[in-house]
Parts: sequence; C-alpha cells; structure tokens
Amino acid sequence: MEWKLFATVFGAIFIAEMADKTQLVTLLFAADKDVSKLTVFLGSALALVLASAIGVLLGSVLSQVINARLMSMIAGAAFIVIGMVTFYHGWQSAV
Repeated sequence: MEWKLFATVFGAIFIAEMADKTQLVTLLFAADKDVSKLTVFLGSALALVLASAIGVLLGSVLSQVINARLMSMIAGAAFIVIGMVTFYHGWQSAV
C-alpha cells in the first residue's frame, strides 16, 4: 500500500466532508432519539463507500480517454465556477 497516497487521499476527503451536506444530513438523522445510531452510521458509511467506488471507477475510465493533467484542470475550473455561482447567489440573497 502507498501510505503517502493513502494519507493524502484520506486527509483531502476528510477535510472536504467536514460540515458538508452529507455530514449534516447524517447528523440530522442521528439527532432523532428514536432511530438506531448504528443503522444511521452503517447507511451513511455504505453510501459514502459506494459514492467513492463510483468516483474511482469513473476516474479510471476517464483516465483512459483524458489526460490526468487535463482532468485536474477541468475539475479545478469546475470548482471555481461552482464557487463563483455560490458566491453570486449568496451575494444576491444578501442584497
């Protein structure tokens, strides 16, 4: 196992998921005193594992067609656009 890569991926995903919609939805389900916390945890964990598996599979397929550097640039541009749209909508609702 490549421990440096593992630590990098773990750190990036962990930070990205903190206070994310996924974590907030899980928090809301777990806040209900009548539900099993284990069931909420297992459902949430399985959903994250499945979403990650889809990401790995799509990344593997796309890497056969698109250069990894180009994919990184496209992803970066997409994040910038999403940030700008989010900022614009937040600005509009504040005005």
